[in-house]
Amino acid sequence: MDVRDLTVAQVMSRTLVAVEPDESPLMAWEIMRRAGVRHLPVVDRRGCLRGVLTREDLTGRWSGGPAEQSCARVHRLLAERRCPHTTLGARLADAAESMIGAGVDAIAVLGESNRLVGMVTATDVLRAVAGRITGTQDSPELMTGMFRLVPVMPWDQEE
Repeated sequence: MDVRDLTVAQVMSRTLVAVEPDESPLMAWEIMRRAGVRHLPVVDRRGCLRGVLTREDLTGRWSGGPAEQSCARVHRLLAERRCPHTTLGARLADAAESMIGAGVDAIAVLGESNRLVGMVTATDVLRAVAGRITGTQDSPELMTGMFRLVPVMPWDQEE
């Protein structure tokens, strides 16, 4: 299949790790580190996209220590940023053009009601160009897994 004919639905990453807008930058960093991802969608409780954080967003705004970063909220890091996005039926070439135009290496994929259903990353584009596509256009249902790590604080055994 010619890469120019591919759609976003055929190449996007479907299993995502996400955080809510009121999460702390410290927890967002830890989630990214543990999941081994460079892009972290920020979604509300309904699954609607609010933005996408990158490692650079977090490190570029890091100030103070863990206590300060635990009190801040990730939605403040997204306040002045535009969030490029695309749809399932869009051509991969158009999504790649949007990524280039926005200066980003990942773009969110939105389904019905602006709900996040996937992401197209630069790695996904490279896989498509190399002929290593894992998704199919004829899938009856797109399953997007959104996982959230919840910190577990060790309790003090002396109490």
